[in-house]
Amino acid sequence: MSLRKVKIYGTGKYLPGQPISDTDMDKRLGTAPGWTLRMTGVRYRHFAGPQDTASEMGAKAAFDALKAANLQLSDVDCIISANGTKEQALPCSAVFIQRAMGMMHSGVAAFDIDATCLSFLAALDTMSCMIAAGRYRYVLIVSSEIASVGLNWQHKESAALFGDGAAAVVIGPSPDGESSGIIGASLRTFSAGAAYSEIRAGGTKRHPNGYHPAEPDDYLFEMDGPAIFKMASRLLPAFADDLLEATGTKMADFKAVIPHQGSAMAVRLLRKKLGITERQLVYITPDHGNTIAASIPMGLHEAARTGQLVRGDRALLIGTAAGLTLGGLVFEY
Repeated sequence: MSLRKVKIYGTGKYLPGQPISDTDMDKRLGTAPGWTLRMTGVRYRHFAGPQDTASEMGAKAAFDALKAANLQLSDVDCIISANGTKEQALPCSAVFIQRAMGMMHSGVAAFDIDATCLSFLAALDTMSCMIAAGRYRYVLIVSSEIASVGLNWQHKESAALFGDGAAAVVIGPSPDGESSGIIGASLRTFSAGAAYSEIRAGGTKRHPNGYHPAEPDDYLFEMDGPAIFKMASRLLPAFADDLLEATGTKMADFKAVIPHQGSAMAVRLLRKKLGITERQLVYITPDHGNTIAASIPMGLHEAARTGQLVRGDRALLIGTAAGLTLGGLVFEY
């Protein structure tokens, strides 16, 4: 793999509403006190309110990222919405983020990249290639998720996991003399696991005017956690070994490992299978929950904000997504 001279210039984050505690969730789910925390490891998560839209949340995170990057709206020539959920079926979510940022007459390219929980990783991989090729200069990648609206409260273990929120990054070409760059990335999809994590309605297969009208539950999220865990446990070690070999790195090289924060159990699996130390791990699950595609850029933002990741450090983004997809990206910050 050849180094892509692309730099992460700034990051931003936005969480809606007030924190909802594990105690609040126990009451909402009708479970015994302590059940939510024991099952998920999530102490607090945020849920969007009636005044929140995914695009407005994403715009707030995007403005923070631009400020951190010391760039203006006029510098951006492409907006990517990297989400697992959508604000509406058409047009794409990036259109609404552009509008929420006051750029409705700008003509700036705006489109979506969707790999569910790994949408940000896929977007960073794809758009870094576009920047390296000279197609775009400064790209805004926004992951904004409202998971709460699609939760099935009868499936308590999955409902207790999720939170809402947005995160954004600005990427562009690395200046001469700087080491920032994308060292390599990999995405592998095993569609044998497609049914393990899904929302069946919302497309053309199950539609009010189609041959298979949707039932109310078809619009809600369903997950077979044990099946995902079993499949990911089997596939992750070889996937990670191949990525490290291709990038000429080893796990000890990374100052920060930023996983998709699917659940406390998922993060424990990653640590055990891949040999990630506690010092390397960027772990935000306890006060964010699973924020779908916003999870990895939120972890990146927190690592940069707290100094766990500083310029010149090497880092790894890694995780699993519906599909079943595995993804990893090695970069120098």
